[in-house]
Amino acid sequence: MALVHCFARLYVRVRPKEAGWRLDADSPGGRSRHTNPSRQMLTRKGKYGLKALAHLAALPPGDLAFVGEVAKANNIPKKFLDAILAELRNAGFVYSRKGKAGGYCLARPPEEIKIGHVVRVLDGPLAPIPCASKTRYQPCDDCEEATCRVRHLMLDVRNAIAEVLDNTSLAELRDAGGPEKLVEQEPIRA
Repeated sequence: MALVHCFARLYVRVRPKEAGWRLDADSPGGRSRHTNPSRQMLTRKGKYGLKALAHLAALPPGDLAFVGEVAKANNIPKKFLDAILAELRNAGFVYSRKGKAGGYCLARPPEEIKIGHVVRVLDGPLAPIPCASKTRYQPCDDCEEATCRVRHLMLDVRNAIAEVLDNTSLAELRDAGGPEKLVEQEPIRA
């Protein structure tokens, strides 16, 4: 089980921006597969979305932040952040107001927003392979599902990732702190 948690922690930290699954006409049965074999769980979109939400969670209640202000403070391209915040608004995580006195704020208290839900909205399933996904399950063409050892391990990995992300609130992410807090954590050994 320690191997699964180590793998899950490592997996959460690395994921290229082109990650995801797609329907592939070249694969047998047109089933979905990863677009990138080195797929990582958290894309830049997901990372930037979490950084923006943590920024908004740090604001005093009722205060709004301009997109440019959030982008500059978190080193996020403004145009990309506009699109991310639109998705987060459509999913009910943020509220926006237009005009001179406009901007963005959280639509709910940060204690009620779970990181797992945000990641699924922005990046899709948490599972490392489609046959281990609970939200976008796709059977594999090349193995027997009931006896596939890789699938069973990836189910454990998916469950470990979900356990952490689904039980971590935006308030906890906001309060995680800066560099001094990161030094206190034990390093990941590969």
